[in-house]
Amino acid sequence: MDKIIPSSTPGPIALFGSGETAPSGQKIFDFLFKRLPSSPTVSIIETPAGFELNSEKVAGNVASFLQDHLQNYKPQPSLIPARKKGSEFSPDNPKIALPILESDLIFMGPGSPTYAIRQLDKTLTWEYILTRHRMGAALALSSATTIAISSSALPVYEIYKVGQDIHWIPGLDFFSPYQLNLVFIPHWNNNEGGVDLDTSRCFMGQSRFNALLNLLPSDQVVIGIDEHTGLIIDFENACTHVVGSGNVTILSQGSKRVIQSDCAVRLSDLGDYQLPDPRRGLLSDSWETALDVQQKSKDSMIPSSEIHELAEKREIARNENDWQSADDLRLEIEKKGWTIQDSADGFTLAKDQPKK
Repeated sequence: MDKIIPSSTPGPIALFGSGETAPSGQKIFDFLFKRLPSSPTVSIIETPAGFELNSEKVAGNVASFLQDHLQNYKPQPSLIPARKKGSEFSPDNPKIALPILESDLIFMGPGSPTYAIRQLDKTLTWEYILTRHRMGAALALSSATTIAISSSALPVYEIYKVGQDIHWIPGLDFFSPYQLNLVFIPHWNNNEGGVDLDTSRCFMGQSRFNALLNLLPSDQVVIGIDEHTGLIIDFENACTHVVGSGNVTILSQGSKRVIQSDCAVRLSDLGDYQLPDPRRGLLSDSWETALDVQQKSKDSMIPSSEIHELAEKREIARNENDWQSADDLRLEIEKKGWTIQDSADGFTLAKDQPKK
């Protein structure tokens, strides 16, 4: 049995400014899917919208979008209902979190940044997301989650809707192991307020956001992502790519840099970038569990001797023009979860993908 050797490089990360299910979102997902295995397994995590009664539908809309608009890649989406700590859908429930370790792509999106932080911080779900990403799975994060992974997170609703004083809260700080102190602001160029209300800077407006900047430590880099735009973080090449219809704005040490679509920036330009040991900050049990899950997933794609024997009997029946026996054997193979494909050189066996 070949042993699973995890990738030495974390998977790419796509951070959406908005529009994950818009045409611009399709372009960003396309960028990721080109770098994934065929028929990739996609975990769509409900946590950021877990407080909403229709969180399953919110996540399901993303699953439908991927299947309808990126069908050429044959994505296999599944929903991860890690909604609330202390409930039957807890992010600490192993049965709920375990499928994350099978993922080729992990998506988290709309909801509340502060809720996402509270429900993910120090949980098994978050541990498995970090583990699988370090092993090479891609991440696609939009809206609330883009904010939540920051070192300091913007409490958008609390300020914009509830009227709390301006402040930041500690985020999930995803990039601290990479020696990067990053704050992400989606909806950077939002203009829903029209001429009467400045809703740029994720609904804060420029004047209020300038006051917020003064509350941040001097070493934090702020990255604003325009709507319908994605920032792709490419660890393999130690750079970032801007994909979509807008720009990405980088604020650092009093300077401002605007990166246009289809341009790239080195990760070292965002701080003292360093690729960490893959296991840094992770529990050893999580890493070993992930290896076991990946190994079982790989083994399940290899047909057993029983399946091979049935396929060989069918080949003999076909050569003898015994079409009834050949059809019966084909049906028996299909009932066991495999598809047999004939060719000039004989046959191949393909594992059926589960319907989501």
